[in-house]
Amino acid sequence: MTTLQAGDPAPAFSGLNEQGETIRLADFQGKKLVLFFYPKDNTPGCTAEACNLRDNYEALTTAGYALLGVSADSARKHTNFINKFDLPFSLIADTEREVIEAFGVWGPKKFMGREFDGIHRTTFVIDEKGIIEKVIRKVKTGNHTAQILEATEETTG
Repeated sequence: MTTLQAGDPAPAFSGLNEQGETIRLADFQGKKLVLFFYPKDNTPGCTAEACNLRDNYEALTTAGYALLGVSADSARKHTNFINKFDLPFSLIADTEREVIEAFGVWGPKKFMGREFDGIHRTTFVIDEKGIIEKVIRKVKTGNHTAQILEATEETTG
């Protein structure tokens, strides 16, 4: 599990999105970023999370956030996922797990009694200067936007 905490600088990352474009943390300088890591495209929990963010995209952008998802799926799988669910944000295809490892969200997991290594569903709320404002470790896939917006209220209120 990640050791990154609120107040830490976000790791400078670079990865390719579903269009093959390079996306860097530096691209978001001066903007707030919701960087969400999720296990796999087209699975029930990941679909619920992505669709919740999609359905509340306007509220998030109005609050000043850019959104960016990361999983180890290929660009092709990301493109299909985006098209199937009409997602308005980009997804990094981190097939080499460089961004995933930089944020410390790869590690042992348990599912249905089986242990394996995988991505821990985790969201980082990063401020305009690249500092982590909030780490959401217990993501509620169906109500993730509320967790993100609450994160804003906790840090600003």
